[in-house]
Amino acid sequence: MANYTDAVCKLCRREGQKLFLKGERCLSPKCAIERRPYPPGEHGKKATFRRKVSDYGMQLREKQKARRIYGVMEKQFRRYFREASRRKGLTGATLLTILESRLDNVVYRLGFADSRSQARQLVRHGHFEVNGRKTDIPSYLVSVGDVISVRANSQNNAYFKERAQIIQNGAKVPAWLSLNPMTLSGSVVGEPSREDIEIPLNEQLIVEYYSR
Repeated sequence: MANYTDAVCKLCRREGQKLFLKGERCLSPKCAIERRPYPPGEHGKKATFRRKVSDYGMQLREKQKARRIYGVMEKQFRRYFREASRRKGLTGATLLTILESRLDNVVYRLGFADSRSQARQLVRHGHFEVNGRKTDIPSYLVSVGDVISVRANSQNNAYFKERAQIIQNGAKVPAWLSLNPMTLSGSVVGEPSREDIEIPLNEQLIVEYYSR
């Protein structure tokens, strides 16, 4: 996540649920929240017995959860919210649509990476093209009709050869994306709707947080 350098498993433990920040490890018994299902820190085990969380506390936690899932810092997240509030439709759902449209998230959704953080690193290293042009900005927002592909030189890397095998064995992508396993490319065929975004978030709480 951007400038966060501590163990990302602590973020899942702080939110009390899996945020799937480490890919396959999150599905294994090694997952930190499976072994220590309580917040990190000296008093983590006692957190369960604390007083009821306030409305503000729930709003804050939901906002932090969304930021951590997508790997976005506060300043940028607030900018996304302002953009969502200017667009037509429900602000919360629109915010998630914007977050889903980030290039690093699309790379992750297409199966080219095990996690969004890994996808972000691959994008920064210049392994992807958007509409035939090298794009190394993880926050780049894709649009309907855009084609995202692994660059020709990168397709010879051992990592992408392994990913090609995994993808060809039956990778599943959201309905708003299409994938061509043979060319290691995908395209945006529509805008992600709230029903397409299978993330355990209550976006209304985020709207309430910023509307205080």
